[in-house]
Amino acid sequence: MRMMLKVLIDTEAGNEAFLKGQLQGITKQIASQLNPEAAYFLPEGGRRSCLFVFDMTDASQIPAIVEPLFLGAKAQVTLTPCMNVDDLEKGLAQALPESGQSNL
Repeated sequence: MRMMLKVLIDTEAGNEAFLKGQLQGITKQIASQLNPEAAYFLPEGGRRSCLFVFDMTDASQIPAIVEPLFLGAKAQVTLTPCMNVDDLEKGLAQALPESGQSNL
């Protein structure tokens, strides 16, 4: 299932990781592990943030994905199922009743 991982890095922990040269390693590790179809890095609310869109094949992957972020960056993480345009069109087509008319 396509997922979006949002990571908000604790400022103090992020600064420490950056000054020790560890922040790039954490970022490379997660990107290598996820093999994301998209990755974005941005400031959010004054904190370092990143978004990864990737395919999660099994929920058991969650600890391996988030624990390094908790430990290495005191990060706040959010995992959310998401869709691209093709997924949305397919889902909307399946959501319509047989008659093709919406009940709303």
